[in-house]
Amino acid sequence: MRLSCGPRVYSASKFETVTQRSSHHQQCLSNPRAPRHLLSINSPPFPVFKARFLLFISHTILLLSSSSSSPTMGINSLVSPFDAIIFDLDDTLYPSTTGIDRCVKRNIELFLIEKCGFSESKAAHLRVELFKTYGSTLAGLRALGYDITAEEYHSFVHGRLPYDSIKPDVQLRNLLCTIKQRKIVFTNSDRIHAMRALDRLGISDCFEQVICFETINPNLPNSTRPDEFPVLLKPSLDAFRIALDAANVEPRRTVRPP
Repeated sequence: MRLSCGPRVYSASKFETVTQRSSHHQQCLSNPRAPRHLLSINSPPFPVFKARFLLFISHTILLLSSSSSSPTMGINSLVSPFDAIIFDLDDTLYPSTTGIDRCVKRNIELFLIEKCGFSESKAAHLRVELFKTYGSTLAGLRALGYDITAEEYHSFVHGRLPYDSIKPDVQLRNLLCTIKQRKIVFTNSDRIHAMRALDRLGISDCFEQVICFETINPNLPNSTRPDEFPVLLKPSLDAFRIALDAANVEPRRTVRPP
Protein backbone atom coordinates (compact mmCIF):
# COMPACT_ATOMS: atom_id res chain seq x y z
CA MET A 1 0.00 0.00 0.00
CA ARG A 2 1.24 3.49 -0.82
CA LEU A 3 0.04 6.78 0.57
CA SER A 4 0.02 10.10 -1.26
CA CYS A 5 -0.31 13.75 -0.34
CA GLY A 6 -0.05 16.25 -3.17
CA PRO A 7 2.44 15.34 -5.87
CA ARG A 8 4.55 13.12 -3.61
CA VAL A 9 4.00 9.41 -2.97
CA TYR A 10 5.19 7.59 0.14
CA SER A 11 5.33 4.04 1.33
CA ALA A 12 3.02 2.97 4.16
CA SER A 13 6.05 1.46 5.86
CA LYS A 14 7.09 4.97 6.92
CA PHE A 15 4.13 5.06 9.24
CA GLU A 16 4.97 1.71 10.79
CA THR A 17 7.82 3.39 12.66
CA VAL A 18 5.61 6.12 14.12
CA THR A 19 4.31 4.04 17.02
CA GLN A 20 7.76 2.63 17.74
CA ARG A 21 9.19 6.13 18.15
CA SER A 22 6.29 7.57 20.15
CA SER A 23 8.15 7.02 23.42
CA HIS A 24 10.55 9.85 22.50
CA HIS A 25 7.87 12.49 23.04
CA GLN A 26 6.90 10.97 26.39
CA GLN A 27 10.55 10.97 27.47
CA CYS A 28 10.71 14.69 26.74
CA LEU A 29 7.67 15.26 28.93
CA SER A 30 9.19 13.34 31.83
CA ASN A 31 12.73 14.67 31.39
CA PRO A 32 13.77 16.08 34.80
CA ARG A 33 16.20 18.46 33.05
CA ALA A 34 13.47 20.10 31.00
CA PRO A 35 12.67 23.73 31.91
CA ARG A 36 10.14 23.94 34.74
CA HIS A 37 9.15 27.59 34.46
CA LEU A 38 6.15 27.12 32.15
CA LEU A 39 2.64 27.48 33.52
CA SER A 40 0.56 24.79 31.87
CA ILE A 41 -2.05 23.10 34.02
CA ASN A 42 -4.44 21.08 31.90
CA SER A 43 -5.77 18.34 34.15
CA PRO A 44 -7.84 20.18 36.81
CA PRO A 45 -11.08 21.96 35.89
CA PHE A 46 -10.41 25.56 34.90
CA PRO A 47 -11.96 27.15 38.03
CA VAL A 48 -9.66 24.96 40.13
CA PHE A 49 -6.67 26.12 38.09
CA LYS A 50 -7.51 29.79 38.64
CA ALA A 51 -8.08 29.20 42.36
CA ARG A 52 -4.70 27.48 42.66
CA PHE A 53 -2.99 30.28 40.79
CA LEU A 54 -4.54 32.92 43.07
CA LEU A 55 -3.43 30.88 46.07
CA PHE A 56 0.09 30.63 44.67
CA ILE A 57 0.36 34.39 44.20
CA SER A 58 -0.97 35.09 47.69
CA HIS A 59 1.43 32.58 49.25
CA THR A 60 4.33 34.18 47.37
CA ILE A 61 3.43 37.59 48.73
CA LEU A 62 3.11 36.22 52.28
CA LEU A 63 6.46 34.47 51.99
CA LEU A 64 8.14 37.66 50.86
CA SER A 65 6.42 39.61 53.63
CA SER A 66 7.59 37.19 56.32
CA SER A 67 11.17 37.37 55.08
CA SER A 68 11.24 41.17 54.99
CA SER A 69 13.62 42.83 57.42
CA SER A 70 11.09 45.58 58.12
CA PRO A 71 7.66 44.55 59.43
CA THR A 72 6.24 47.89 58.29
CA MET A 73 7.40 47.49 54.69
CA GLY A 74 4.49 47.60 52.25
CA ILE A 75 3.82 44.96 49.64
CA ASN A 76 4.70 47.39 46.87
CA SER A 77 8.16 47.79 48.39
CA LEU A 78 8.94 44.08 48.43
CA VAL A 79 11.59 42.79 46.07
CA SER A 80 10.25 39.81 44.16
CA PRO A 81 12.57 36.91 43.29
CA PHE A 82 10.74 36.63 39.97
CA ASP A 83 11.12 38.78 36.87
CA ALA A 84 8.61 37.08 34.58
CA ILE A 85 5.77 34.59 34.33
CA ILE A 86 5.40 32.48 31.19
CA PHE A 87 1.92 31.17 30.44
CA ASP A 88 0.70 28.45 28.12
CA LEU A 89 -2.38 29.40 26.10
CA ASP A 90 -4.68 26.61 24.98
CA ASP A 91 -6.69 24.92 27.76
CA THR A 92 -4.80 27.10 30.26
CA LEU A 93 -5.81 30.73 29.78
CA TYR A 94 -9.16 29.54 28.48
CA PRO A 95 -10.95 26.36 29.64
CA SER A 96 -11.30 23.11 27.75
CA THR A 97 -15.07 23.50 28.04
CA THR A 98 -14.93 25.89 25.06
CA GLY A 99 -14.61 22.83 22.84
CA ILE A 100 -11.69 24.37 20.94
CA ASP A 101 -9.40 21.41 21.57
CA ARG A 102 -12.03 18.94 20.39
CA CYS A 103 -12.54 20.95 17.19
CA VAL A 104 -8.79 21.19 16.60
CA LYS A 105 -8.48 17.40 16.78
CA ARG A 106 -11.36 16.94 14.38
CA ASN A 107 -9.96 19.52 11.95
CA ILE A 108 -6.59 17.75 11.98
CA GLU A 109 -8.31 14.51 11.06
CA LEU A 110 -10.19 16.28 8.26
CA PHE A 111 -6.89 17.68 7.01
CA LEU A 112 -5.44 14.17 6.84
CA ILE A 113 -8.54 12.97 4.99
CA GLU A 114 -9.09 15.87 2.58
CA LYS A 115 -5.50 16.98 1.95
CA CYS A 116 -3.57 13.74 2.33
CA GLY A 117 -6.10 11.15 1.23
CA PHE A 118 -6.25 9.02 4.38
CA SER A 119 -9.34 7.09 5.32
CA GLU A 120 -11.52 8.22 8.23
CA SER A 121 -10.40 5.35 10.45
CA LYS A 122 -6.69 5.76 9.69
CA ALA A 123 -6.77 9.56 10.15
CA ALA A 124 -7.92 9.34 13.76
CA HIS A 125 -5.21 6.83 14.68
CA LEU A 126 -2.50 8.65 12.72
CA ARG A 127 -3.26 11.98 14.39
CA VAL A 128 -2.61 10.44 17.81
CA GLU A 129 0.55 8.60 16.78
CA LEU A 130 2.08 11.58 14.98
CA PHE A 131 1.47 13.71 18.06
CA LYS A 132 3.06 11.14 20.36
CA THR A 133 6.09 10.80 18.12
CA TYR A 134 6.71 14.28 16.71
CA GLY A 135 4.72 16.64 18.92
CA SER A 136 2.15 17.52 16.25
CA THR A 137 0.62 16.21 13.05
CA LEU A 138 2.32 18.95 11.03
CA ALA A 139 5.73 18.09 12.47
CA GLY A 140 5.20 14.41 11.71
CA LEU A 141 4.01 14.90 8.15
CA ARG A 142 6.90 17.19 7.28
CA ALA A 143 9.43 14.87 8.93
CA LEU A 144 8.09 12.07 6.75
CA GLY A 145 8.52 14.21 3.64
CA TYR A 146 5.03 15.59 3.05
CA ASP A 147 5.21 18.93 1.25
CA ILE A 148 2.84 20.84 3.54
CA THR A 149 3.44 24.43 4.61
CA ALA A 150 2.74 25.61 8.13
CA GLU A 151 0.47 28.33 6.74
CA GLU A 152 -1.63 25.80 4.83
CA TYR A 153 -1.92 23.53 7.86
CA HIS A 154 -2.74 26.24 10.41
CA SER A 155 -5.20 27.93 8.09
CA PHE A 156 -7.12 24.68 7.70
CA VAL A 157 -6.95 23.54 11.33
CA HIS A 158 -7.50 26.89 13.08
CA GLY A 159 -9.39 28.78 10.38
CA ARG A 160 -12.69 27.07 11.14
CA LEU A 161 -12.60 27.03 14.95
CA PRO A 162 -15.60 28.30 16.99
CA TYR A 163 -13.79 31.26 18.56
CA ASP A 164 -17.14 32.65 19.69
CA SER A 165 -17.08 29.99 22.41
CA ILE A 166 -14.18 31.82 24.08
CA LYS A 167 -15.75 34.50 26.25
CA PRO A 168 -14.18 37.59 27.85
CA ASP A 169 -12.80 36.67 31.28
CA VAL A 170 -12.92 39.72 33.55
CA GLN A 171 -11.68 37.77 36.57
CA LEU A 172 -8.64 36.54 34.68
CA ARG A 173 -7.93 40.02 33.32
CA ASN A 174 -8.10 41.55 36.80
CA LEU A 175 -5.76 38.87 38.11
CA LEU A 176 -3.24 39.47 35.33
CA CYS A 177 -3.37 43.22 35.91
CA THR A 178 -2.34 42.73 39.55
CA ILE A 179 0.85 40.92 38.51
CA LYS A 180 3.68 43.41 38.09
CA GLN A 181 6.19 40.96 36.62
CA ARG A 182 6.60 40.57 32.86
CA LYS A 183 3.87 38.34 31.49
CA ILE A 184 4.62 36.26 28.39
CA VAL A 185 2.60 33.68 26.45
CA PHE A 186 4.45 30.69 25.03
CA THR A 187 2.34 28.49 22.76
CA ASN A 188 2.88 25.91 20.04
CA SER A 189 0.03 27.50 18.09
CA ASP A 190 0.49 29.98 15.27
CA ARG A 191 0.29 33.72 15.92
CA ILE A 192 -3.10 34.24 14.26
CA HIS A 193 -4.73 31.64 16.51
CA ALA A 194 -2.97 32.93 19.62
CA MET A 195 -4.04 36.53 19.06
CA ARG A 196 -7.63 35.58 18.22
CA ALA A 197 -7.91 33.59 21.45
CA LEU A 198 -6.31 36.34 23.55
CA ASP A 199 -8.51 38.99 21.94
CA ARG A 200 -11.62 36.93 22.64
CA LEU A 201 -10.58 36.63 26.29
CA GLY A 202 -9.99 40.37 26.42
CA ILE A 203 -6.44 39.99 27.73
CA SER A 204 -4.18 40.48 24.71
CA ASP A 205 -2.90 43.78 26.11
CA CYS A 206 -1.96 42.09 29.41
CA PHE A 207 1.05 40.36 27.86
CA GLU A 208 4.33 41.90 26.86
CA GLN A 209 5.10 39.20 24.31
CA VAL A 210 3.54 36.22 22.55
CA ILE A 211 6.03 33.51 21.63
CA CYS A 212 4.40 31.22 19.10
CA PHE A 213 5.01 28.72 16.30
CA GLU A 214 6.56 31.34 14.03
CA THR A 215 8.95 32.47 16.79
CA ILE A 216 10.48 29.05 17.34
CA ASN A 217 10.42 28.03 13.66
CA PRO A 218 11.76 31.13 11.87
CA ASN A 219 13.53 29.19 9.11
CA LEU A 220 10.62 26.97 8.12
CA PRO A 221 9.29 29.27 5.33
CA ASN A 222 12.75 29.20 3.71
CA SER A 223 13.02 25.42 3.51
CA THR A 224 13.52 23.87 0.08
CA ARG A 225 12.23 20.46 1.15
CA PRO A 226 9.81 19.41 3.94
CA ASP A 227 12.38 17.64 6.10
CA GLU A 228 15.12 20.29 5.76
CA PHE A 229 14.25 21.95 9.08
CA PRO A 230 12.54 19.95 11.83
CA VAL A 231 9.43 21.53 13.30
CA LEU A 232 10.26 22.62 16.85
CA LEU A 233 7.58 22.47 19.53
CA LYS A 234 7.28 22.24 23.29
CA PRO A 235 8.45 20.21 25.16
CA SER A 236 11.59 20.13 22.99
CA LEU A 237 14.56 21.65 24.81
CA ASP A 238 15.54 23.42 21.59
CA ALA A 239 12.12 25.08 21.50
CA PHE A 240 12.54 26.24 25.09
CA ARG A 241 16.01 27.62 24.37
CA ILE A 242 14.71 29.67 21.45
CA ALA A 243 11.75 30.88 23.49
CA LEU A 244 13.89 31.90 26.46
CA ASP A 245 16.27 33.74 24.17
CA ALA A 246 13.38 35.51 22.41
CA ALA A 247 11.86 36.49 25.75
CA ASN A 248 15.24 37.51 27.18
CA VAL A 249 14.43 35.97 30.56
CA GLU A 250 16.50 34.21 33.19
CA PRO A 251 14.95 30.77 33.82
CA ARG A 252 15.85 30.86 37.53
CA ARG A 253 13.89 34.09 37.90
CA THR A 254 10.87 32.98 35.89
CA VAL A 255 7.79 31.63 37.63
CA ARG A 256 6.33 28.19 37.13
CA PRO A 257 3.34 28.02 39.53
CA PRO A 258 2.56 24.56 40.96
